[in-house]
Amino acid sequence: MALTQCHTLRSDCEALREREAVIAQEEKGAYFIGRRYYIPLCRFWGYLREPGQSWRTAKLVMMDESVVHTPDRGPEEPLPNAVFGKDQNVEYIVKGEYTGRNAYDPSTNQVLPMFRATSYEVRNAEPGFLFVPSEDYSENYVSLRPVLIPEPEVCRQELAKP
Repeated sequence: MALTQCHTLRSDCEALREREAVIAQEEKGAYFIGRRYYIPLCRFWGYLREPGQSWRTAKLVMMDESVVHTPDRGPEEPLPNAVFGKDQNVEYIVKGEYTGRNAYDPSTNQVLPMFRATSYEVRNAEPGFLFVPSEDYSENYVSLRPVLIPEPEVCRQELAKP
């Protein structure tokens, strides 16, 4: 059975409603929820959001590693064992702060906020979807963005249908 666009929207909205309820229960504090998002040759780390805030508010960030290296930091290319992204889609509790600076990622032509982490702790090694369940991850381009999340009013209308 093929999924229709309406069925996909309804399914996405149902999953988002469930996840938003869980997010709303998160303990507030001086930390961020981070989701590793890896694309080969790109220098961004992934997305960060504040606890209790929707992934809609997440920012794609570059990491300042002057205090602590990112969890998947390994040998840099051209070393024969260079490995990156082994923690793709892992969710972390990240402590640190935005530096107030931006950094340029030439592979994606984006200027992104710089975040200086002081610690990473795995929160969930298999957290499921990042923005919507129907999202399509590809290592060939930056495919996932918060704008993929349907607006709350769109979901309210969709879920109100019989």
